[in-house]
Amino acid sequence: MSDPIPVSAHQLPPGGIANRLGLVFMRVLAAFPLSWVRALGWVLGQVLHTVAARRRRIARTNWGICFPEQSTAELHRAVRRHFVLFAQAWMDRSWLWEASDATIRSRLQLTGDLQALAGNEPTVLFAPHFVGMDAGWTALTAHLERRFCGIYAEQLNADVDRWMTKGRQRFGEPHIVAMRQGLKPLVAALRQGLPLYLLPDMDYGTRDSVFVPFFGVQTATITSLSRFARMARARVVPVVSRLTPTGYEVTVHSPWANYPTGDVEADTAMMNTRLEAFIRSAPEQYYWVHKRFKTRPEGEASFYAGL
Repeated sequence: MSDPIPVSAHQLPPGGIANRLGLVFMRVLAAFPLSWVRALGWVLGQVLHTVAARRRRIARTNWGICFPEQSTAELHRAVRRHFVLFAQAWMDRSWLWEASDATIRSRLQLTGDLQALAGNEPTVLFAPHFVGMDAGWTALTAHLERRFCGIYAEQLNADVDRWMTKGRQRFGEPHIVAMRQGLKPLVAALRQGLPLYLLPDMDYGTRDSVFVPFFGVQTATITSLSRFARMARARVVPVVSRLTPTGYEVTVHSPWANYPTGDVEADTAMMNTRLEAFIRSAPEQYYWVHKRFKTRPEGEASFYAGL
């Protein structure tokens, strides 16, 4: 659940009116059948694939690095499909945050080792950046009695920020911590028994990162999963979200055994290995438009030169 940083409600940027109209549209869209929402997402995805040339090239670069055995035609089809799924997931936020409680719960299927989230044992939820990451959060808070904790980066536009914050806090009275507040409130929440919904699989530069393999490439990877688990003496429970024709399937996996260890680098490498397996089961649903391999070891050339 991460996104960029706000201005005050009285200092909307020039796009303020457009943002308000966009929010009205999303609220109206929530009342339409899911098939209509997905059809609109399909159209939007095709448009974005055409006009967002830079993001398209980034996604193709990422896909080519991770799946070098595939042909150019296969790569292009996969990236186009990814743009469609990305757009459909964005359109789904309309009903995810605005539809009736019954509609939301009926479209979010929570499966897997739900017993892993019973009780109040400190738990870090490893929630990779699949297009359904917001649906995963909502499924947990809507279907389970346990209170959860999430990290949130405020939005630049105040109206959008309020809408997204309200939507993510709709069920279960979750504890939302702004990124600017740092680690202390997150560790405190973990120790109090609130599972932390963590998305640690992005390239945030060299700070708090190590270079470990990801699809066979040394990749800058933040160590927060291991560090949070160690500081709070918490288990790690993966939660993987999949977009489906009827909504989303959100799977709670069993806690990782012998994690964390005393070796942060080994822990982070293990995280990437497990993440690869999750990605391979639904590769087009992973978040490919981010420069996942942006930070390179000293002396290595950029994969994204000119992008």
